[in-house]
Amino acid sequence: MSRLLLLEDDMSLIDGLRYSLERNGFELEVARTVREARSCLKGGHSFDLLLLDVTLPDGTGFMICEEVRSAGDTTPIIFLTASDEETSIIRGLDSGGDDYITKPVRLGELCSRIRALLRRSTMRKKVESGVLRSGTVTVDQLAGRAYLEGKPLELTGAEYRLLCLFLRHDGQVLTRNAILDALWDGNGSYVDDNTLSVYIRRLREKIERDPSRPEYLMTVRGMGYRWEGEA
Repeated sequence: MSRLLLLEDDMSLIDGLRYSLERNGFELEVARTVREARSCLKGGHSFDLLLLDVTLPDGTGFMICEEVRSAGDTTPIIFLTASDEETSIIRGLDSGGDDYITKPVRLGELCSRIRALLRRSTMRKKVESGVLRSGTVTVDQLAGRAYLEGKPLELTGAEYRLLCLFLRHDGQVLTRNAILDALWDGNGSYVDDNTLSVYIRRLREKIERDPSRPEYLMTVRGMGYRWEGEA
C-alpha cells in the first residue's frame, strides 16, 4: 500500500480526498499547515508521494517542495492549486514538482496521475540501483546475472532480456507485439512469434515451481503476458 502525505487546509476537500484515496488503496496522512507537514517529514515517516496545496495559513506548498528537493529527496510531488495561471504552474514545476492538478479536483484523474507517478518512481529507483527485484527473483544488471531465491539462474541471452523486460514492467500486461519489439537485437534479426512462445516456456521452466501452473509469468488471454511479483 502506497503511503501519501496530503498538505491541505480545506476540510471539505480533505474529507473527499481521504475517502477516494483510501478507497483506491492508498494510505493517507494529512497535514493542515506547513509546520505540520515539516513535522511529518522530519518525524521518521516515509512517504511514497506528496500532495501539496499551494496556499496554506503559514506558507506555501512550494516551500515544502523546495525543502524536500534541497535534501536530495526525489519523492514524487503533485501540487493541488486553485490557480491554473501559467506563472503558478511554472513556479510549482521549477521548485521540483512532478505534476499539478487544478481545483476542483477530479478524483478519478488524480488517482490516475498518482499511479502513473508511482510507477515512474519505482522504475527510476530500479534503474538507478542497477538491480531489478520482484518476489524471489533478482537481476543484477551491472553483472548481467539473474537469481532465484539467491541461487544463480542459467539463462540464455534472450531469456535474460525477456526476464529483465518483465521485471521492468512488473504488474503490467505486455502484448506479444510489444515483447517482440523489445527483443529486437539491433543486428537485423528478431524473435518471431513461435520463438517467443519457446522462450516463455523455457523461462517458466527455470523460474516456476510448476511451469504448467505459473505463479510469476502469467498468460493474459487475448492480450499477452503479465509478471506478478507478489507470487
